[in-house]
Amino acid sequence: MDNEAPVFSIKNAHLRFGEHPLFSGVDLFLPKGKKFCLVGRNGSGKSTLLKVIAGKIQADQAEIFLQPGTVVSYMEQEDNLNDFHTLYDFIVSGLEKHQTDFSYKADILIDLLEINAFCDPKTASGGEKKKAALARALINSPDILLLDEPTNHLDISSIEKLEEIIAKFTGALIVISHDRAFLKRVCNGILWLDRGIVRTLDKGFDAFEDWRDNIYAQEDAEAKRLNKKITSETEWLHKGISARRKRNQGRLHKLYELRNQRREQIKKIESVEFGIDRGSVQSQLIIEAKNISKSFNEKNIIQDFSLRLIKGNKIGIIGKNGTGKTTLIKLLTGRLTPDTGSIRISKTLQEIYFDQNRATLDPSKTIKETLCPKGSDYVFVQGQSRHIYSYLKDFLFSPSQADTPVRILSGGEKNRLILARDFAKPSNFFVMDEPTNDLDIETLDLLQDALESYKGTVLIVSHDRDFLDKTATSLLYLSGNGSVIEYVDSCSNVLKKIKEQRQIKEKKEKNKTSQEGKSCKKKPSSGSGRLSYAAKRRFEQLPEKIELLENEIKKLEEKLSDPDFYNRSPEEYQRVAMELSREKEELGRLEEEWLDLSYIG
Repeated sequence: MDNEAPVFSIKNAHLRFGEHPLFSGVDLFLPKGKKFCLVGRNGSGKSTLLKVIAGKIQADQAEIFLQPGTVVSYMEQEDNLNDFHTLYDFIVSGLEKHQTDFSYKADILIDLLEINAFCDPKTASGGEKKKAALARALINSPDILLLDEPTNHLDISSIEKLEEIIAKFTGALIVISHDRAFLKRVCNGILWLDRGIVRTLDKGFDAFEDWRDNIYAQEDAEAKRLNKKITSETEWLHKGISARRKRNQGRLHKLYELRNQRREQIKKIESVEFGIDRGSVQSQLIIEAKNISKSFNEKNIIQDFSLRLIKGNKIGIIGKNGTGKTTLIKLLTGRLTPDTGSIRISKTLQEIYFDQNRATLDPSKTIKETLCPKGSDYVFVQGQSRHIYSYLKDFLFSPSQADTPVRILSGGEKNRLILARDFAKPSNFFVMDEPTNDLDIETLDLLQDALESYKGTVLIVSHDRDFLDKTATSLLYLSGNGSVIEYVDSCSNVLKKIKEQRQIKEKKEKNKTSQEGKSCKKKPSSGSGRLSYAAKRRFEQLPEKIELLENEIKKLEEKLSDPDFYNRSPEEYQRVAMELSREKEELGRLEEEWLDLSYIG
């Protein structure tokens, strides 16, 4: 694949914002079928580089090549949908005027991604808008697909569907994401933007951390040999990453132990053996929910659910968007009252709510003033006094940064400071709603570290499978019909079990239908009502177009079969051969379109 001619290339690209060079000397070659992830710390310029590749902004200097006829689709991190009446209008706006025949693909993508197509964008949820943005990027059958944080706001089911789409995508891809599980499944190459330099590795994301750590180690060794001073931030970053990598195995062992403890807690409750050590466990009881139910507009959101939340439990909450995850959190924290059942909350509960919007930092204060508002040099963390400099190192800040104003921090540094501030607050209960959105990989590692050492209880709503694998002692799965099931296992294993159970159920239903004589295959038809009017018309017209094209191909093939044709006119022979190739490609496209429409109809 590396020897193939690139569909896109950029050489020696440079871009500055004011006096600050964002990146320099960037070289990138993108062959068909290559799927790169673009990774780097927050504020490193990933989104800006993607916009340069998409042609949305110009580099100060760059030599750019785009193969003629190549279709490029770009999905921004946050799209503006204000000018559209419905999500459908937004989706089809991704088509060029000459691509109106592709409008049938809107129906396919809407069906596949389960988009509420005629929803007003002003009232649509973040997940609905994101799915519509993905459909808009895919509708024009691009040769190059550029995606900026496509998994933000998506539930796990939608992320898995996106992974399936990308797996079948035959063009070139560059995607920015901090979702490790997603990147491991979709990418076969890595672009690492670090301190203005883009490095390339022709391997999947699994290889990234070892590759990055080796480069850091080589840089540190080289700097020492040359007797040069390493900047404080980079030094602490490198050391922090190295230390965390060494602790990873120990952290996983501890998580396995916590999951075993949770299994034993559940067994005692279910077998009514809980009274044996009721006194010791009762003192650690954080929340007790008994047979709670909640409905909205006659729809069961939570039905007959019970839970005992014990000190030290770290419970992940998963399920499709709209199944009631936020409702469950509000019930368990007393923000909502159940229709039936009861909830008992510890009187000594000290809650911190860490949401996806992030609490605002005071830009006029320094890092030290944010963490030590009373002017002390010490931070009181989980019952222990820590010197500010020592505590800053835990969050990849050097002591010299203590007096840095918040207003000049990068986005990633602000996220780290919020984590440092919140984990320093007195608490025994952390509620985390989508904590991983917009966090770079280094900050995600920090958050995992902080949760591993946190002595209190945690509720985590997240769609990041890798993050839940490494932090949650058990998972609550909301199926969407009111039931809530607790699994004591990793998120990856739970999702695998749920998928297997669904497949078994579907197989049984299919067999039952077959036995009842209702499984007769229907001929493809455009009359099911699921196709738009334009798509139905297109479906009816395609057979005639295909037949005409087949006849034209036959004539061209007969012309080329003349053994003297090439000798008489090599140029004309080449022209006819190219025309035949184009006609066959068009025939394949029309046949694929007909099959797609048949599938919907």
